[in-house]
Amino acid sequence: MGAGGALVRILAALALVLLTFNPSGHSFCHWLASGFPHVSATQAVVGLLLLIGWVIFVTATLRSLGLFGVLLLLALFAALVWLAVQDGWLHLNGSSALAWISVIATGLILGVGMCWSLVRRRLSGQTDVDEVHGH
Repeated sequence: MGAGGALVRILAALALVLLTFNPSGHSFCHWLASGFPHVSATQAVVGLLLLIGWVIFVTATLRSLGLFGVLLLLALFAALVWLAVQDGWLHLNGSSALAWISVIATGLILGVGMCWSLVRRRLSGQTDVDEVHGH
């Protein structure tokens, strides 16, 4: 996997998160909420496709990074936001800015999680495998 493959995975993770929810008002959550409790067949199919995407991305991220790795990335993003606010590069006026930061950070963490096993293999020469227990 090269830089292009990593970029595709990160963009796919960002798309998954932003299609599910974003503060612009144009997301699956907003679409579903607009007619709730009525749910159309199209909404059900789209919701299930998004859920499948979330399961794939979250499972891959937890397997490659682990909970500790995810927490470290969250801490890194929080520190970067803190630095940007402290230095005046970012202004957190209203909840919309924080919501955008949260969804983008979530997408980036999922994207890194999709790439991390491949990056680690390149850096260390070691391959990750799932444990299989036989009887």
